[in-house]
Amino acid sequence: MTLKNKVATVFGGTGFIGTQVVRELAKRGVTVKVATRVPERAYFLKPAGAVGQVVPFACNYGDDSSLAQAVSGSDYVVNCVGILYERGRMRRFNRIHTDLPEVIAQACKKAGVERFVHISALGCDTGTSKYAKSKLAGEKAVLKAYKTATILRPSVVFGEDDDFFNMFAHMARFVPVLPLIGGGETRFQPVFVGDVADAAMAALERPALGDSNPQGNIYELGGPDVLSFKEIYELLFDYTQRPRPLVKLPFWAAKIEAFFLQFLPKPLLTPDQVESLKTDTVVGKKALTLVDLGVNATALRSILPRYLPSYRAGGRFGKAGQSSTA
Repeated sequence: MTLKNKVATVFGGTGFIGTQVVRELAKRGVTVKVATRVPERAYFLKPAGAVGQVVPFACNYGDDSSLAQAVSGSDYVVNCVGILYERGRMRRFNRIHTDLPEVIAQACKKAGVERFVHISALGCDTGTSKYAKSKLAGEKAVLKAYKTATILRPSVVFGEDDDFFNMFAHMARFVPVLPLIGGGETRFQPVFVGDVADAAMAALERPALGDSNPQGNIYELGGPDVLSFKEIYELLFDYTQRPRPLVKLPFWAAKIEAFFLQFLPKPLLTPDQVESLKTDTVVGKKALTLVDLGVNATALRSILPRYLPSYRAGGRFGKAGQSSTA
């Protein structure tokens, strides 16, 4: 199926994953409506396509009629909206991860949208955190309202603008030690943001025939590397040349520390994120994966060198192999 000359609405199009989705849609000749509360924040995406191809679209996420207007006239819809922590009455997990996707799915069904792709999170079906539970409830609400929706569950997503490797690399510049929450045994299967976007494109493009039909299916997205929290730190130190002592921190102690850290303008850690670390985020043995969508997973070591060396002492051009305690 070709996407050229189609129209797509992307919710959360200015975010880390959404930005990549918008760019991939534009490459394929799709007219993209970036549904956002502040259209000016989406202006940086306009160069991703021809003049008038990427259109920032004012949308009030708290207004059902506004969401319906954003969906109206679109052939495809991709929902990339998500939050990592709660803040205030408007940014609650249930509101963003459950209620909003349900309203979007209902609008898609009513508007006759051809395909709907919803970005969820790996491990939401086994996790005990509020984040995970809200993501799972969102999946169920979406599939109830729009039975042929495609659900994508990425593990930790990495790339040049990620909030994972960049955050820890930034912390290592200023703190003398780094915590190994729960002993650092939690396992991750980091997936490249470009692969997540390619998976979304495959969910829109693949024919609705036989085993290749992505509609109504849930896909778990992980890269080729499965690493413990401790191994992720070690990989980080290798590229940044900023090794730090690692201190084991029990979950209960981490939650106490997170209680205070959650009040920062951009929390470094919240109690619910500590709870999330009790669950591995790795692809299940029987799950549909990137392979089933025809996407080859990208290795961490082929992407991390593009941006983590900038955290070395002296920056990107600092001497490799030279450790720093500063």
